[in-house]
Amino acid sequence: MKLTVVGGGSTYTPELVDGLARLRAAVDVDELVLVDPATDRLELVAGVTRRILAKQGHRAQVTATADLDEAVSDASVVLLQLRVGGQEARIGDETWPLECGCVGQETTGAGGLAKALRTVPVVLEIAERVRELAAPDVWIVDFTNPVGIVTRALLDEGHRAVGLCNVAIGFQRMFAGLFGVPPDRVSLGHVGLNHLTWERAVRVDGRDRLPELLRDHGALLAERLGLPEPVLHRLGMVPSYYLRYFYAHDTVVAEERAGPSRGQQVAEMERILLEMYADPGLDEKPELLAQRGGAYYSEAAIDLVASLAADRGDVQVVNVRNAGVLPFLPAEAVIEVPSRITAAGADALPVEPLDPLLAGLVAHVSAYEELALDAALRGGRDRVFRALLSHPLVGQVDLAEGLTDRLLHANRDHLRWVR
Repeated sequence: MKLTVVGGGSTYTPELVDGLARLRAAVDVDELVLVDPATDRLELVAGVTRRILAKQGHRAQVTATADLDEAVSDASVVLLQLRVGGQEARIGDETWPLECGCVGQETTGAGGLAKALRTVPVVLEIAERVRELAAPDVWIVDFTNPVGIVTRALLDEGHRAVGLCNVAIGFQRMFAGLFGVPPDRVSLGHVGLNHLTWERAVRVDGRDRLPELLRDHGALLAERLGLPEPVLHRLGMVPSYYLRYFYAHDTVVAEERAGPSRGQQVAEMERILLEMYADPGLDEKPELLAQRGGAYYSEAAIDLVASLAADRGDVQVVNVRNAGVLPFLPAEAVIEVPSRITAAGADALPVEPLDPLLAGLVAHVSAYEELALDAALRGGRDRVFRALLSHPLVGQVDLAEGLTDRLLHANRDHLRWVR
């Protein structure tokens, strides 16, 4: 199998490579291609990639290139993990919304819209080259945020695509550790949209132990989620840590104004990681990488690729068409739920009806995502304004106007229709 990683110069590519080496029995990759226009960092990442694979006895040939056509030609799987505008654009997404008193975050709110506007056109251009040059049955696995919107764009254009996020596998691993069992014995009642999900059940060997989890580990969970413990007990479920932007918006804004942004912290980590990757003696992923983000991304990605290739028919949490699973959403919406993975793709499994507390927010954000995709595809100030006005973290005309002006100004070098 030829596996191509678009955005292969990312500092967390060694996380993927480590998983590829450790889990090689699950998927037979004989050619790994890392493609990235940032050739300086690409060479450093490719170097440590080769050393990791060699140390673990993996036979895959590693190619590093800036040529997209070369990279995707005859590929069986193309994994997208790009960041248009780099960390500089991310830092902007986390900064200028604060001027309007709104949360600054790269995947939700105004910052999330900015990332979608920058990203969707680029991803679709890449996907067209994949359609023309890759293997006829190629799969596109999207790890590029905002995953729900990007996956919807790919599916709407007829690409064989599945969206992937590491939130669910991160929870699975954490819960397994708390219960003292192997992760494969834990399954989740995971439901919602990308970065807007809740765990409504935590099953160990088929038995739901969520009440026990909240009772015995509520304080720890609350600390990791940044929410008061009573909130978890009142919900009776475990929200994704991204729900903090909704449930504690003003607190988050105050914290963001007081300290360095996440993007600034990650930029410093990346500087250090690249220095480490330049060391010819480094042949394993460094501990610092765990702080970079994307924990367990490798396991999730390799597991998904293996199931698509081998028609395993197992269940994984992915981003996929709604197709009636959540009846209050359009069929073509993209949701994040447990899905059956076969060679034909991913099919969302049925879920229990959502409590109105969840359904209302899911419907609201899904409507925003539809408007965001429209703005990303067709451009125009009014479409950007409409998307912002529809977002539950904005929702006021004055805020939407101010955020629209700031978004367009900050992203004028990335949006062709603004120039």
